[in-house]
Amino acid sequence: MAAPAAAAAVNGEPAPGLGRGLRNNLLLSLLLVLLLVSAWNTGSDPLRLARGLPNLWVLAGEMLPPDPALLGTALAAMAETLQIALLGTFLGLLLSLPLALLASRNLYPRWVVVPVRGLLALVRTVPSLLWAVFFVIVVGLGPFPGVLATALYSLGYLGKLHYEAIEAMEPSAHEALAAMGATRLQVIRYVVLPQVAPHLVSQALFMFEYNVRASAILGFVGAGGIGFYIMGYLGQLQYNRVLTFLLVVLAAVLLIDWASLRIRDRFTLASTGSRQRR
Repeated sequence: MAAPAAAAAVNGEPAPGLGRGLRNNLLLSLLLVLLLVSAWNTGSDPLRLARGLPNLWVLAGEMLPPDPALLGTALAAMAETLQIALLGTFLGLLLSLPLALLASRNLYPRWVVVPVRGLLALVRTVPSLLWAVFFVIVVGLGPFPGVLATALYSLGYLGKLHYEAIEAMEPSAHEALAAMGATRLQVIRYVVLPQVAPHLVSQALFMFEYNVRASAILGFVGAGGIGFYIMGYLGQLQYNRVLTFLLVVLAAVLLIDWASLRIRDRFTLASTGSRQRR
């Protein structure tokens, strides 16, 4: 590397890679400055954290032991949360798939893609908790606004994940079918959907896992689920009862993670075997 650099210097040319190295150093310096400024503006003080750590022992003492008398109530509330997440994810999946197809640049022209992507971006900009507040105002308290909020949030994110998967697919198959005179709907039905199906299943399972966690706090604003009880006991400073509900949420999330992993593995193996047979 030294010989080319010296030759370039003799000839009055910039050393190879010098511009890229300087640019990388500038970017790293800028990142460091941004991190330091952010730490200063947010009051991120490690000493303050160290002084506050003993409070964790106080909180742990107030949370333990959990209250087993509330286990039945916690399980019933968790069941409602799971139903909110399941129905909201399903509705979001149904709505997101056609929009994802319309937002794919390899399927539709720009004048169709841009407004659909703008709509998806707008929907996912609003957090699910704010959607829940909106729908509580529209339809009242209960799990139904939680379902609507979860569905809209899922629509925004699944739509983006889906059209990215569609655009990343191998183009030769659908281009060959289109060249044979197939309509766009036929290309979607026989090429696009079969190719991206494993991605769609994986993304839907991931969204359901996320929505279970998110739905657990929708009750904070009156949208049903286990969050209603967590918020109530937090307000009463009954931390041992809060821990009971949190442990139920943790158990449900771990069970869902395990089941999702098994479903993804089974679906991936089935899809791989099908391609090998073809």
